Amino acid sequence: MLALRLARGGRPLVQLRRLLLAGASAGTGFLLLCALGWAMGHPEAPGESALRLVWCLVPLAATVQFALAVGRTDPGVRPRSALSAAGLGPSGLALLAALSAGAACALGSAAALLAFLLLRGDLGRLPYAGTASGLLAQGQPLPLAGVVTLLLVVPGAVAGACWLALRPRPRPRPERDEEEPAEAPAPRPAPAGLPWGIALLAAGLAVEAYARRSEDASALLPGTLAGSPAGVLAGWLVTAVGLALAGPGLTYQCGRVLQALRPGAMRLLAGRVLQQEAARLGRPLGVLCAVASAAFAAAALYAGREPRLGPLGTIGALLVTGCAVATLLTAVAEARQERARSRESLLGLGAAPALLRGAVALRAGVLLAVFGPLTWLVAELAALPLT
Repeated sequence: MLALRLARGGRPLVQLRRLLLAGASAGTGFLLLCALGWAMGHPEAPGESALRLVWCLVPLAATVQFALAVGRTDPGVRPRSALSAAGLGPSGLALLAALSAGAACALGSAAALLAFLLLRGDLGRLPYAGTASGLLAQGQPLPLAGVVTLLLVVPGAVAGACWLALRPRPRPRPERDEEEPAEAPAPRPAPAGLPWGIALLAAGLAVEAYARRSEDASALLPGTLAGSPAGVLAGWLVTAVGLALAGPGLTYQCGRVLQALRPGAMRLLAGRVLQQEAARLGRPLGVLCAVASAAFAAAALYAGREPRLGPLGTIGALLVTGCAVATLLTAVAEARQERARSRESLLGLGAAPALLRGAVALRAGVLLAVFGPLTWLVAELAALPLT
């Protein structure tokens, strides 16, 4: 009840993020229910039914990532004196954030069930002249346990991931000599995932190339999933994980390059902020890079002919792309909130507003100059064995 009260009292922008999270949950839940309906209508093809369910892991992962970004920027679960007096410490606030995100996703799952039943004709007249009945097992009784289990997947995964990510962790005390003074604040160390990200990126491209050596590339996208190889899906997933792991390290190195060779105030400020925000902005940038490279590879694969994307594939593609973009924008908003005090301090010390705006433009330009060619390179390497 407290989580619902805090969620109801949020600002319009916060409510918009929760509404977007509910929409993402609705789309993912609808895809899961469609996979169940297709499996009920085609019991002779268990392999393709399992592959359809595996494809749903991609929008599920995108929804969970967006939910984590929304949970971190939720002002309703920030430390407050009143909540602390009521006994809600950091662990309680993390639980509140998980419950708020889970409640939004539960609302989306309910909307997905309503849309699924409506398209099946269970709530009245069969819409769209029954064109979707083949995908939804129209006329067959739905297994209650299966429907409830699939609808609880997204809220449960989101709530668990939010609690694990936001719960407080004990920090070891720094060991230093009592006679020596504490050192001045230094930039954060470089993220350790860059070598692993590059290795996974290369492994994903290799798996994809090996999986497509002896198979036809005409049924790659999840429109009908007829003959879509599981190796290509595994390769794309490994590639996406590699880009997500490499994103923070690449962002940190961009900040280091900006500060090289006698930097001025603008370059120094832009590079230091990139190093400080590498972990927060790098991972969403890597995921967006993976989504864009997959889109470019698919466009190169289907150049000159009509793609077999299908309605469910279109929903999944729009859902993954929308979640990736929304996650990046939410991370940018979170970073801006964290730097509000620093920005006010710089303005109070006499820094020109044009200097701060120039540093923002410089950071955006450097990130675009690095991640743009990387996206194109990954897309070309991914599309090469497919064509």
